[in-house]
Parts: sequence; C-alpha cells; structure tokens
Amino acid sequence: MDVLQYVATFFAGAFLCNCIPHLSCGLRGEPFPTPFAKPRGVGDSSPLMNFLWGLANLLIGAALYTAYPFAFGFNPGCALFFAGFLVLGLYLARHFGAVRCNKNQA
Repeated sequence: MDVLQYVATFFAGAFLCNCIPHLSCGLRGEPFPTPFAKPRGVGDSSPLMNFLWGLANLLIGAALYTAYPFAFGFNPGCALFFAGFLVLGLYLARHFGAVRCNKNQA
C-alpha cells in the first residue's frame, strides 16, 4: 500500500461512519446538525438535508473504497479503515453529545 491508499482507506471509514447518523435521522424524519446548519454543526438541519448529506457521505466513502479496495481481515488496510471509523465516531459522539446537552440546558 502506498501513502495515498492509506489516507483514502482511513477516510473511507470516516465517511462511512458519518453517513450513519445523517441517513438514520433523515429517514426517520428527525432534524440533526449538519455542516449546512446555522450555526454550522450545531444548529439542526431538516430531515431532507440530513438524508442528502448522509447519502453524499455514503457515496464518497464507497467511491474511496472502490478506488482503493482492501481485504477485510488482519491487515493494514482493514486497520486503517476501522481507525477512520473509530476516530470520527469518537469525535462525533463527543461533539453531538455536547450539542444535545447544551440544547437541553437552554
């Protein structure tokens, strides 16, 4: 694997992780923060915007995986994919947890 493949594999995991909350909120008809909300990443976006943002993340993650495939198993590609998924998942859990906490206090 070259450096570009390592980076693409990491970001494939990150994008695929990010598609989950946006697609699920959009499909359930619930508002959820997106980068297009005001304030950015804190205010809620419409369910339609969440669905579209989640779909965009899904397509980017799938395109990265298709362009730089790796075999699932104990190998560097798989480790980087799950590292990207884990890093973004941990960040988003903390970020949106704080956003929800602040909304409940207001």
